[in-house]
Parts: sequence; structure tokens; C-alpha cells
Amino acid sequence: MIEDETGCRMEQRQDFHTLFWLRSGTGRQIIDGKPLEVGSPTLTLVGRGQVYRYENMRDVDGAIISFGDDLLYEGSAVRVNPVWLVGRYGAQSVSVPAEDAARMDRLVDILAAEAQRPPDALSAEAQRHLLLTLLLWIQRYCDDARAGEALSEDGDAWLHRRFVELLERDFARRHDVDHYADTLRVPAPLLARALSNSAGRPTKALIMDRVMLEASRLLRFTDLQIGEIASRVGLRNQFYFSRAFKQRYGESPQAYRTRVRDGSPSPETEAE
Repeated sequence: MIEDETGCRMEQRQDFHTLFWLRSGTGRQIIDGKPLEVGSPTLTLVGRGQVYRYENMRDVDGAIISFGDDLLYEGSAVRVNPVWLVGRYGAQSVSVPAEDAARMDRLVDILAAEAQRPPDALSAEAQRHLLLTLLLWIQRYCDDARAGEALSEDGDAWLHRRFVELLERDFARRHDVDHYADTLRVPAPLLARALSNSAGRPTKALIMDRVMLEASRLLRFTDLQIGEIASRVGLRNQFYFSRAFKQRYGESPQAYRTRVRDGSPSPETEAE
């Protein structure tokens, strides 16, 4: 979803990630209660589930791009995945170099045009490529901005990125915190502290978030039995899998499959 960014909005929490492209103007965004002054040209990334609002936005021109987790785990995204960015706790805001602002604007406009055209067999992958380019540019700007920082200031983000890369490799077969800490060669408490600071979530929760995301994808896009899906994500106890899935999504795996295939709203959406 892409839309023009104008004025102010009420405080909101959304079940997708949001990328703000501020071409011009100034203002303040409140992300999970923390103020963030934004100028232009600026890219700001707010992760799924964070609460945000705008304040004192002046002369604003830009765009808002919203996207779900699926775009980061399918197709070309599997090979080049900046998912660690959207897992960060708090907003990622980077200034876009003046010499890059025009091409950033063009890329956002191309993505908007692609999202608005009638969908065809290539639409999802085309949008994924364009979005990944935006995210990878953000990653580049973040890396450039951190180049002069002390390691102690950057250590949490660095460890978080390595954890995400390892999680992508092992989430379907290893759910124990010690495996990730040992493989990364850090004490489990140090890993937990870094992930809490960087992602706002404990290690075990991040592992299970990824497991449940994969389970939801298998429920939507395959005809595998519930027990087979549980096994695919490393939870061979079907009862435990169903209970964990319901805790994450608010409904049983079978109810979730039926609902998403019918196109019905989620229980969380209905409650809102």
C-alpha cells in the first residue's frame, strides 16, 4: 500500500511494516512513545506492531509504503533479506544524501505505479524487487552512518543482524536459545540483552515469531495437513503447535486456513 503523506494522523498500531519517504517538510513522529524529529529528504521505517503518530508536520510532501512479512520471505527476498531492519526496536530513520534524493523519488514513484496497475503474474515479484531495493538502500545508509561509531554503540545492531541471518538458516530445526548463542559465540544473556535493546523482544520470542510466520505461510499456500506443517517448522507435537499458533494469531491453524482462503478479516481486525 502506498499513499500520499499529508498532515497529521491519529495514533495507530498496524500489523504490517511502514516506510515513510519524506521528500520535503519537517515534523515529529512519536514511535512507541519516543519522539523522533524528522527532516527531509528522510526515510523512516516503523516495524509491525509499533504504535506511532505524527506531530507538527509542516509543508510535508512524501509517501507511505506499507508491506507485510511475506514480501521479505518469498521470491528474491530469500536471497537478499534485510529483515533485520524491520525487526529493530524503535524507528530506523536515515537521511538520504542530496545526490540520491531524485533517484529515491523516482523509485518510490515506480513502486507506486506498479502497485496501482492491474495485477498480473509478475506483479508480486516486481513489487518485491522494488521494495527490496528501497530496504537495501536504507541498509546502506545505516551502515554508512554507523561507520564512524564506536563498536560498543553499534554492537547490538551488529549482533542482531547476525542472529537474523542464523535464524533464517536454522529456525525450522532449532528453537533453543543456547544453539543461537553458542553458534554466534556469545553468552546467552549477552545475546538476550542485545536483542532486547535492538529488537525489543527476547531471543525465544523472536525464534517463535519466525516459526509461526512460516507456519502461517504453509497454511495459506499449501494443502499440507496440520501435523505435516507442525513437523516442517520443527514442532512435532501437533497439540503444542496448535496451541502456540492460536496464541500468536488468535485462532486455530485450521480456522486460520479457512479464514484466509475465504478472505475474511482476522479476529484482531474485527476486534478493532
